[in-house]
Amino acid sequence: MSDRVPLTELQQRMSRFRDILDTKEPDWECVVIFSNINLYYFTGTMQDGMLLIPRNGEPVFRVRRSYERATDESVFPRIAPMRSYRDAVQDLPVMPTTIHLETEIVPLALLERFRRHFPVKTILAADPHLAAVRAVKSPYELSLMEEAGRIHQRVLEERVPELLRTGMSEAEFAALLYPVFIEEGHHGVVRFGMFDTEIIMGQIGFGESSLYPTAFNGPGGCYGLCPAVPLLGSRERTLQDGDLVFVDTGCGVEGYHTDKTMTYVFGTDLPDEAIAAHYQCVEIQDRMAAMLVPGAIPSDIYQTITESLSPEFLENFMGFGNRRVNFLGHGVGLLIDEQPVIARGFDDPIQEGMVFALEPKKGIPNVGMVGTENTFVVTPAGGRCLTGTHKGLLPVPLR
Repeated sequence: MSDRVPLTELQQRMSRFRDILDTKEPDWECVVIFSNINLYYFTGTMQDGMLLIPRNGEPVFRVRRSYERATDESVFPRIAPMRSYRDAVQDLPVMPTTIHLETEIVPLALLERFRRHFPVKTILAADPHLAAVRAVKSPYELSLMEEAGRIHQRVLEERVPELLRTGMSEAEFAALLYPVFIEEGHHGVVRFGMFDTEIIMGQIGFGESSLYPTAFNGPGGCYGLCPAVPLLGSRERTLQDGDLVFVDTGCGVEGYHTDKTMTYVFGTDLPDEAIAAHYQCVEIQDRMAAMLVPGAIPSDIYQTITESLSPEFLENFMGFGNRRVNFLGHGVGLLIDEQPVIARGFDDPIQEGMVFALEPKKGIPNVGMVGTENTFVVTPAGGRCLTGTHKGLLPVPLR
């Protein structure tokens, strides 16, 4: 079994969360956590239950299933079994009038069951405060992300070229790539916070497949297996001489992810237009990384970069056709898509220890999605890359 999350780590997280609430919501009474990700963040185990965080009193993790596993995995001070929400009422000597919940996550039916036993008058959103506390990574969290980054670099920069061969389908390639990630130490899933988002490893596309429209909120695309499973890769699209190979995946260690995109040129080189656009994206990534210093404003970074680009380059930048995204990077951690985002509207200063995936990309007609993505931690000297420095368009000989 993996090492438990240290008690000091859990205590520091809870203390910082309370400080944020005291600052942003000075009249807060109680927070209730239901989601797996936030339960893991605060308790170190991912069991079915709820975490009660009263303003006056100690937090308690009530577990429906499995209490035994929760106590085995976690050093959280107060863990108690729960058959129904009725069992947890006693943990709050006075019923609060207002409770903060994960309003982006909690289903209405669950909320109604909860309110039968916790008849609070007002529900407020805990989501922005949870995002804020998780955005700044501790040395413990960064050590896991650094290991994820090393795995990511090894797999995408060293091992992928060994897998590619003429005539293989996208689905075949993806099926070979997954066990390689597992062998190297990836925790096996890629988690997102976006509503109803499913993903296996990431987006994998040969040539024009990487431009194909998807519901996923990112610049790249992929055909997928079928309309019911628009993921992984096509069984029909096969790798041929001159194809661009686009691989955008997450990688994680003990819950913590990095995000990285690598591109490969299989056999014959790409057109000059595609090569030039790709290296301009790399230069944009490097410029953004230098801006990732404490106190920088994400919206200013976004505006500075976008205003520096020509109208010609902006065409099909961060997408293809009318399917462009309005960001240049995003926070990464227990989820691939965390706060803050390098986009308009994100005006709070970034802090040392925040981690961003920077992903400038550009669609090239009849070629695919060029560009890059790597994961960087904010330092006083600028963004420090966790996932390698290869510029992409890695040449792969025909085989």
